[in-house]
Amino acid sequence: MRAIRTQVGIIGAGPAGLLLSQLLHNAGVESVIVERQSRDHVASRIRAGVLEWGSVETLREAGVGDRLDREGLRHDGFDLAFDGQHHRIDLTGLTGKPVMVYGQTEVTKDLIDRRLSQGAQILYDAPDARIEDPKAKPSIHVTHDGEAVRIDCDFVAGCDGYHGITRQTFPADVLKTFDRVYPFGWLGVLTDRPPIGDELIYGNTDRGFFLCSMRSATRSRYYVQAPVDDDIADWSDDRFWEELGTRLGPDTAAKLCTGPIFEKSIAPLRSFVAEPMRWGKLFLAGDAAHIVPPTGAKGLNLAVGDVRILSRAFAEHYKGDDRLLDDYSSIALRRVWKTERFSWWMSMLLHRFPEHSAFERRMQMAEFDYLCTSETASRALAENYVGLPFEI
Repeated sequence: MRAIRTQVGIIGAGPAGLLLSQLLHNAGVESVIVERQSRDHVASRIRAGVLEWGSVETLREAGVGDRLDREGLRHDGFDLAFDGQHHRIDLTGLTGKPVMVYGQTEVTKDLIDRRLSQGAQILYDAPDARIEDPKAKPSIHVTHDGEAVRIDCDFVAGCDGYHGITRQTFPADVLKTFDRVYPFGWLGVLTDRPPIGDELIYGNTDRGFFLCSMRSATRSRYYVQAPVDDDIADWSDDRFWEELGTRLGPDTAAKLCTGPIFEKSIAPLRSFVAEPMRWGKLFLAGDAAHIVPPTGAKGLNLAVGDVRILSRAFAEHYKGDDRLLDDYSSIALRRVWKTERFSWWMSMLLHRFPEHSAFERRMQMAEFDYLCTSETASRALAENYVGLPFEI
């Protein structure tokens, strides 16, 4: 058995684990990352692409902001569309902050390149990780390149996603979970065609939700609400473009640039929180602890908030101060629950629920009208969309 000694063992080499490792490196704290998938698999996963401004600043602080600043698309607002009526949310005018459109795939690539250039230990293709003695003297056991490896560490950070092993390591009588599964999914596509406009469009129609987004000035990301159990094979390119065009309405659809679709999938929507986010010397961050529906573009941003706190807590521990480490779960969960609320609210506002009556539909329209006529209401939406302030 090969033995490795480090200060923080990180399970999961997605953006949460990589960013945590990078921030710890900058603070002089050692880490080793274990990842069950291959490097190519991790680097190619298609995920969200809207970064809160606090996330942008954190990535810059980590030292991975150069390409983000060159290629990211600054957005000062977005459009809400309800059955042909439009209302722009002026993010910068209402809050003084924009957001940045930059794909999570690109964030991950930047972090991988940075970490490996600094000699980081990332054990890819290690699918059988387990944690021993997380209360006192934690160690991570894996098989890597056919060899048994034991990683002895002071702490373990679980950044291994919703289906990972770290949350499952918590005792059942310690962990509480809160869950809401939504009765539909998002059918999402990627196409190498220019976006329909300079800003995102979130839409609510009688046929369901739609979102017009982008990854760059030449690559577009589009979504329509669809039954989560639909067979993706039944959605030809032509069918998707026809459905999106119908939901957009004739005036907006006239600006749509269609073409071959090179990625197509249906993603379920879920709200989920696990608490506490610490047990002994085991800490959860990102999707390992919480899931948000993508409506508010918060998944990656919540993970950034978690590891921002956790990296500072570990750094303070090695300076002799455990106060932030002890408060990690409560501080992180305050922001998690507020962000869960916003993502839930956005989902309720924009989607057609099968159980909704004409009354709920009228409530959605009244909420939209309120946003159109109240700067205070629009500001509240904008404040949440650009990101709530970090406590730490």
